[in-house]
Amino acid sequence: MFDVDQLACQRGDRLLFRRLGFSLKPGELLRIAGANGMGKTSLLRLLAGLSPPAVGTLCWHGTSIHVQREAFHAALLYLGHAPALNELLTPVENLRFACTAAGTPVSHADCVAALSQIGLQHQTTLPCKVLSQGQRRRVGLARLFLAADRPLWILDEPFTALDADAVAGLTATLDAHCAAGGSVIFSSHQDVSFRTPLRILDVETFAP
Repeated sequence: MFDVDQLACQRGDRLLFRRLGFSLKPGELLRIAGANGMGKTSLLRLLAGLSPPAVGTLCWHGTSIHVQREAFHAALLYLGHAPALNELLTPVENLRFACTAAGTPVSHADCVAALSQIGLQHQTTLPCKVLSQGQRRRVGLARLFLAADRPLWILDEPFTALDADAVAGLTATLDAHCAAGGSVIFSSHQDVSFRTPLRILDVETFAP
């Protein structure tokens, strides 16, 4: 479904990694590992088509993601490391805005349901500026419950700032997506247990 071949990433004068490659099939879960500064976030942005690689190809169902950019982005959910919230808006308003900007308009009721699923049923009408760091993180992660039809999820450090219950809920959500035929690529410093067999790609093994 998703094929990456001979990928290289250059940041200024520094080559972060080279000759990186893998194939991801429906139902697979891939963790991107490596020390800080080794290029995990840069790799995820390349995989999501948000920045061009120095070298290499990325193909979705056999065709370059840059050739079929719209189709690829319609199949993708990318969540960056930062929640990217407007602190003056409520979780519902932020969630509706993010989904609409990504080409998936959703209703107020859909957003309330998604936020309730991730444990924010009592914070839906509060401005995000009063939420804790973990709650803000969960506002962004609520998009997962509105993106079941997007087969490829790419998540940058999704477990950051989550308590044990939220971590357990997120792992169950990722497992369910894979069980339904979706695929997940995520970075994390935490060792988390899944039902889905976990593949690990360490970017440090591709350092020059």
